[in-house]
Amino acid sequence: MKKGSILIVDDNKNVLTALRILLENYFERVTLLTSPNQLHTLVREVSPDIVLLDMNFSSGINTGNEGLYWLSEIKKLDADLPVVLFTAYADIDLAVKALKQGASDFVVKPWDNAKLIATLQAAYSLRESRKEVKQLREKQGVINLELNKEQEICWGVSESMQELHRLIEKVAKTDANILITGENGTGKEVIAREIQRLSSRNKEVLITVDMGAVTESLFESELFGHVKGSFTDAKTDRIGKFEAANRGTLFLDEIGNLSYPLQAKLLNALQSRQIIRVGDNKPIPVDIRLISATNRRLQESVQKGEFREDLLYRINTIQIEVPPLRQRVEDIPLLAEFFLKKYARKYKKETLQLSAKAGAQLQACRWSGNVRELQHTLEKAVILSENTVLQPADFYLQKSNSTDLGFDNLTLKDAEKILIQNSLKRNKDNMSAVAAELGITRPTLYSKMKKYNV
Repeated sequence: MKKGSILIVDDNKNVLTALRILLENYFERVTLLTSPNQLHTLVREVSPDIVLLDMNFSSGINTGNEGLYWLSEIKKLDADLPVVLFTAYADIDLAVKALKQGASDFVVKPWDNAKLIATLQAAYSLRESRKEVKQLREKQGVINLELNKEQEICWGVSESMQELHRLIEKVAKTDANILITGENGTGKEVIAREIQRLSSRNKEVLITVDMGAVTESLFESELFGHVKGSFTDAKTDRIGKFEAANRGTLFLDEIGNLSYPLQAKLLNALQSRQIIRVGDNKPIPVDIRLISATNRRLQESVQKGEFREDLLYRINTIQIEVPPLRQRVEDIPLLAEFFLKKYARKYKKETLQLSAKAGAQLQACRWSGNVRELQHTLEKAVILSENTVLQPADFYLQKSNSTDLGFDNLTLKDAEKILIQNSLKRNKDNMSAVAAELGITRPTLYSKMKKYNV
């Protein structure tokens, strides 16, 4: 199948004719140029995928310096454009110099047709891979911008979350490998994105891989990429997640779900900092910052022989444990208000508020799904509510979502205490505002605060 376009620059018209006849069978468009003086204009006009460039144009000169000059000019126009150099004078030092200056390959005249075609097709594959990486980076950049607009984090007031915040600000500035642990729904990916945002790599991409969703048969292709023809469905070359994350951050979510045999392959890539595409034998260096996450206790998995100890040491230079919501119930009112404002804006219900009773109900729930469950509950309530104030009846909580925090049989005393605490936080200890919100007098409020030791 013909694909891509090639620009051939050579002052020998017989060479150009022979190459056109040969390469028209492999490329959709073949453009010929007898003088490099028009290179700037033609590269801009035809946007070739490859340039095949002769190294000598002046009669009697065979130093190759002309080719090196025009190579540098092409790279100024498009640094990612593959340039294959063409010369009748083979010189190892010249070839090495050309490759150092950015040439993709070096072909000697007279050429072997099969080798020339293979060289040019490899250059075209390189061009496609670079395009894919660039598009992915641009797309991810837009996604990151959008996420960062909404990625304001509600850290809460609990000491555990404040300590976590301080730790993240410290480690984000380094390139240390980080393992984020915690139950489902605690916000491990949010933490990973915050680390990326605060890091020196924040202008680059964060590539996420759900390790639990990657099948064993596609693991190497997904992470390391593959070359055309390496297996049945490999119709084209394809870069993997490691290459896509080069110079940025690679986030391996649910790493605890990775099978034992695949752990060795991942460890090898992390240790060597290079990957080899499936079907190829050329090592490709990668520069990534690694963040992993799991809801499993990996030390226990190591003891059971389910997780490699050397891989665990490799991924958790720093371990960050995100506490479950039940261990920081004082954060629930703030989180509820945070999500309420977020979804009130999203669904054009900016005047919507949360009643004190509803806040108390939310704080008394167990939230086995942690922050994610609380978030979805608030979103659903905002969507379905027809009032300006959310009441307990607006929250469609399952009966099983009862508290395991001592509120299984919520008494009036418990409820009043929670109501007062929430109102104090919302109104920043303004007693008149709290009394008005709760519908009681200030003396009654003071009496109840003393009674409940608030």
